[in-house]
Amino acid sequence: MKTTNLLLCGILLFAGIITATAQKKYSKSQIKKLKAEVEALVEANHKQTQVMVDKIFSFAELGFQEEESSKYLTGILEENGFVIERSISNIPTAWFATWSNGEGPVIALGSDVDCIPKASQYPGVAYHKPIVEGAPGHGEGHNAGIPLNITSALAVKQVMEREGIGGTLVVWPGIAEELVAAKAWYVRDGLFDDIDMCIFTHVSSNLSVSWGPTRGTGLISVEYLFEGEAAHSAGAPWRGRSALDAAELMNIGWNYKREHLHPLKRSHSIFTDAGDQPNVVPSKAAIWFYFRDVTYEGIMEMYAEANDIAKGAALMTGTTMTSRVLGTAWPRHFNKVIAETMYENIKQVGLPNWSEADQKLAKAVQTEMKSKKIEGLPTELSEIGLPVLEPVSGGSDDIGDISWKVPTVTMRFPSNIPGLPGHHWANAIAMATPIAHKGVTAGAKAEAMTVMDFLLKPELLTQAWDYFNNEQTKETKYEPMIAADDMPPTYLNKDKQDMFRPALEEFYYDETKYDTYLEQLGVEYPTVKQ
Repeated sequence: MKTTNLLLCGILLFAGIITATAQKKYSKSQIKKLKAEVEALVEANHKQTQVMVDKIFSFAELGFQEEESSKYLTGILEENGFVIERSISNIPTAWFATWSNGEGPVIALGSDVDCIPKASQYPGVAYHKPIVEGAPGHGEGHNAGIPLNITSALAVKQVMEREGIGGTLVVWPGIAEELVAAKAWYVRDGLFDDIDMCIFTHVSSNLSVSWGPTRGTGLISVEYLFEGEAAHSAGAPWRGRSALDAAELMNIGWNYKREHLHPLKRSHSIFTDAGDQPNVVPSKAAIWFYFRDVTYEGIMEMYAEANDIAKGAALMTGTTMTSRVLGTAWPRHFNKVIAETMYENIKQVGLPNWSEADQKLAKAVQTEMKSKKIEGLPTELSEIGLPVLEPVSGGSDDIGDISWKVPTVTMRFPSNIPGLPGHHWANAIAMATPIAHKGVTAGAKAEAMTVMDFLLKPELLTQAWDYFNNEQTKETKYEPMIAADDMPPTYLNKDKQDMFRPALEEFYYDETKYDTYLEQLGVEYPTVKQ
């Protein structure tokens, strides 16, 4: 049994809540009252939510380097009675936080926490203004999801304790999601073996949830490393065997392959090692690829083809080739029962009331980014997302691996501005402003109410697993893309974070001195071009 499973079993044993209490039947009116209470508790904790959102924004940490973020978030959870297991799956910044009130559903609440390279940006300023030039920043909005989960978990925990409601809450971070390099390891290592359901949260511009196959792709992330022989580039180039030639030839070969890829496939790459200096024939070089497709089989087919091209490049140059998997993500498939239950709560919560200042900022950013529509923040809820019948290519998220392990949904919450490029400094503008704060509170309400539904109505969990077993996984079975001995590439981004961390530390949010991060930075909200 895995360490986390032993920990979870121990917590359950010591909770001291008898089975009869966990199995108590609740009437519709009782459930409605308790859900209204967690909704009110989330609203009452809005200030703490805002502080958490702003604090993580200010740390601006890249994937696998989320040291301050993890220390801060686990500290809050520990103070509130959660037991923390750190460095899970051999990832120093990864953790599981568990609190149990006895026998009942084990519900995992997850979200990502890493940021984007070169996306540093003053919040609330509707044009490019880096806090630290060239530094990382939250241009994907991952500073908001774990604060949302903590807010909802603490509200639910308070009611569970008072009412003697059995169940277990597990809060966990999606480390290095931008590298899709953690969640497959969590699944491989058995961290979700004893989880009954998972609610994942991700920033968006509306409050929404979907079920079934979703738009987008899965992927495998692979680095190909070539090794040759160094020589003086001018004095004796014939004695060298260029690893860079091999990496470039692989790149050329794959580019010719692109002509014959199905339009639903995606592939992109960067050189991670291109030699040291021009007067030395490079003895080592490397190129890093993402191979994306809408099916697991399609991903693995691309991977096999790329391996053959890499071998050919090595043969042509007299070099040797090795490769390593740096991350994977299965195509996502979300649970119908959880999604439909959550959407009823989303309709009850509704969108935040955006202020005139919120809308002014949103429209100014859309204008600055030349968005197709200059219409500000949405004022009407999205419809529930239905299964994608015809696959649509696009991005990936390694929550896909977890969605094939346990019944899972992703709830998208309204903390950003529509019509922006994504993975961009512009997407950081809203993420430490009232827009983000209000959106996180709205999302936390919907999540907390959904958790209460599954704690108080055991039949819902049975129905969720019925969909998972008899529809979702009836024909498609999950197979991990990583091997038993593949290690997570925790060395990635260290040099970049080390370069900028000293400068960023000067801008860490101090909530003991300033009400908001905007106040600390001296930003007039909103700041727009005249």
